[in-house]
Amino acid sequence: MSTKLAKWIFYVGTISSAVLFLFLTWDTHRQIGTLTHADRLSDEVVAGKRVFQKYNCNDCHTILGFGGYYAPDLTKVYQRRGESYIRRALAQPEVLFAKSFRKMPQQNLSSEEIDKLVAFFRWVNDINTNDWPPQDSKKRRKSGVNRLLESATMSLGAALFKENNCFDCHSLKGVGGDTGPALDDVGSRLTLDRIKQQIRNPEALNPDSEMPAYPDLSESDLQALADFLLKQKGGE
Repeated sequence: MSTKLAKWIFYVGTISSAVLFLFLTWDTHRQIGTLTHADRLSDEVVAGKRVFQKYNCNDCHTILGFGGYYAPDLTKVYQRRGESYIRRALAQPEVLFAKSFRKMPQQNLSSEEIDKLVAFFRWVNDINTNDWPPQDSKKRRKSGVNRLLESATMSLGAALFKENNCFDCHSLKGVGGDTGPALDDVGSRLTLDRIKQQIRNPEALNPDSEMPAYPDLSESDLQALADFLLKQKGGE
């Protein structure tokens, strides 16, 4: 290769890369309003962001790719946990995380501050992040279910239970969290229809429920998950 040709490759490659970078930057800024639902950026959301900063929540949590890695990412926490759980975690962290090795400090937030934080988390949750972070991606959960099924070690319902993070709050055979009730005998306590309602819209059954809803589950997945839980009958 001659020196002249090498220079031309360098110049063309550099200029092409710069043009592409500038175009993508412009295109991203052009879409920011739509991707972030800027029309929903209310005064309460802005105030919630200020509360988030005031208490240095980013020291432990990441949100939109920024922050610490001690505690869970909060970008999609509204989708993952639901409003009732968020409110309880903010008001009573010493109770909710009493048995967790990762402790959340009691900040003594006022009810107004909690309202603002919830509004902020709801707005962030709806930002189009192109399925980031991956642990909250619906596509990832679906692929995770498929991988578990391919291993031929569990049923579809069991795979859905695992991939939808049900173990975070509930336990089965001593494995899982204790925020929600243990489900070893749920099939003896609830009917199939009641289990399906509890999964789809728990607040319809109990307005004070802290369990997040799962409206995005397909009917077939909901049926498989409910069938799996119905089989959990304790000692039977």
